[in-house]
Amino acid sequence: MSSADKEHNNTLPRPRRRLSREERHRQLLDVSWRLIREEGTDALTLGRLAEQAGVAKPVVYDHFGTRPGLLAELYREFDDRQTALMDTALRESGPALSDKAKVMAAAYIDCVLTQGREIPDVVAALASSPELEKIKHECQVVFMDQCRSVLTPFVGAGTIASASLWAMLGAAETLSYAAATGEITAMQAESELFEIILAMVARNVG
Repeated sequence: MSSADKEHNNTLPRPRRRLSREERHRQLLDVSWRLIREEGTDALTLGRLAEQAGVAKPVVYDHFGTRPGLLAELYREFDDRQTALMDTALRESGPALSDKAKVMAAAYIDCVLTQGREIPDVVAALASSPELEKIKHECQVVFMDQCRSVLTPFVGAGTIASASLWAMLGAAETLSYAAATGEITAMQAESELFEIILAMVARNVG
């Protein structure tokens, strides 16, 4: 082969490597988050996702089945990330109630802000069907059980009432989304949630 031929071959575009199923799934989720961030949840259809990801529609349908299936997976991915972040932070925190409350508040707010403004859109979309609402509720219950386990040692003979946990969760969601949309700062959201957690424990001390 002449040097000219070698130089020509070096300039030819290399064929794209075929993605594994796992890699393709990750790509589709990443493109989905980007679409929601840039255009809103209404723009996230399976056809639009296929177009943006550069794949045929059947590929997207094979991975998610339906649009609700895609939305459910996006929410579960966010929830798993939030749970893992809080677990790690709690393990590394101090033993006092203030240490735990500070970590819980910061972890919740930080995870929402890390994901960005698209999370409020996904959560709102979950209300579009009973199936999606059920998934959201299941994730909420897991989160509250995690909080109850961490905070119970600080209430003596008392128990953390479910009503108190639901109130705390509602405040956490509202504060984090307000921070995500720029209505308040992350520091303000974390500080307020920290105080809410302390007050909740104080009300439930036996």
